[in-house]
Amino acid sequence: MGKHIGFVSTRFAGTDGVTMESSKWAAVLRALGHECYWFAGELDRTPERCYLVPEAHFQYEKNTWINKRIFGTKGRKSSTTETIHALKAILKVQIQEFIDQFNIDLIIVQNALTIPLHVPLGVAITEFLAETQFPTIAHHHDFYWERTRFSVNAVGDYLRMAFPPNLPNIEHVVINTSAQEELALRTGISSNVIPNVLDFENQPQTNPTRTARFRELIGLDSDDIIILQPTRIVKRKGIEHAIELVEQLGDDRCKLLISHEAGDEGFEYADWLKEAAAKQNVDLRLVQTKVKDPLNDHQQGDDDIYSLWDVYPHADFITYPSRYEGFGNAFLEAVYFYKPLLINRYSIFIRDIEPKGFDLVVMDGFVSAKIIDQVREVMTNADRRRLMVETNYAIASRHYSYQVLRRRLNYLLAIFFGATP
Repeated sequence: MGKHIGFVSTRFAGTDGVTMESSKWAAVLRALGHECYWFAGELDRTPERCYLVPEAHFQYEKNTWINKRIFGTKGRKSSTTETIHALKAILKVQIQEFIDQFNIDLIIVQNALTIPLHVPLGVAITEFLAETQFPTIAHHHDFYWERTRFSVNAVGDYLRMAFPPNLPNIEHVVINTSAQEELALRTGISSNVIPNVLDFENQPQTNPTRTARFRELIGLDSDDIIILQPTRIVKRKGIEHAIELVEQLGDDRCKLLISHEAGDEGFEYADWLKEAAAKQNVDLRLVQTKVKDPLNDHQQGDDDIYSLWDVYPHADFITYPSRYEGFGNAFLEAVYFYKPLLINRYSIFIRDIEPKGFDLVVMDGFVSAKIIDQVREVMTNADRRRLMVETNYAIASRHYSYQVLRRRLNYLLAIFFGATP
């Protein structure tokens, strides 16, 4: 019998990695006969299945007030502690009401017990789980110890308690083997590795009319060569390397397109990139319209809301020069759309992805003349490009498909509810 499964986080909206991976999990769970419901501070899902709690958003006013007083310092005032606990108390009540309203059987906490962008929410979830022993899967995308911005803080007690908590009713899931080892080393918590996935069993579903309209919207000509950077505009994405690549290619037809918005970590980096592109005579295009999650087929809105699947068909080449990734959604998306790509050898790529044998243009922290030559070869030699993209699709189909996710989710659900007959 299908279960009622509640997804819990600060935000399920837009095209960040946590939101998109949650959409994939929900799609697989629905196909297995389960019902999915959503709890967050921002939601773009079917309203009848949503429980919106503005206080749960990481940019909620009181939470940003707290964050300014607990990161970058080692001392915490009692007024800050009191505010944390007051907000925590509100959120605990809301979590219980969410579970009661939708008769939830199990919750999947998406990164809210992993990265401390919302400490009161993490503490609220932890206390609720400790008190109720409610069945829970905690899906961890990036831990606080992986980010320097959290290394100096005044909430070590809460981090040890709730990010993540070590409770018997939680099954922990990480997205790479390094995180699995580090989690065990730091906390003694064992975990399951489930990498990011895509539906490689089925080709991407696109709308040709809307896709063509999107190209017009961003002012691209038919002979333009589109270099796509399919990521959010944050520093760790290394987008300056993509600008350098386009400059070195030396072709006025090349346009660098960034598909996601800035804002999650401020706008200073985006402004710097615009200045750098102007100095290097690189035609940089930022998508000004809001781009939605293509995997959320229940998103509200009209046909003029574009998705990532309207962006990828235009790309002639993908750049992915990240310094750090928990896994790498954009890598899988490029492979899914049969696109050639440049990737930087970030640590998780080296350890978990590279050994699979993908055919890629690979940089190691800088754009060399050799890299430029390889990119030109891929972009001008149709046979070379075809071999690359077909090889990569076949490998990804074996290791990163929905079939992998189905098998592992069934295993986790069997831990709580027994095997399905």
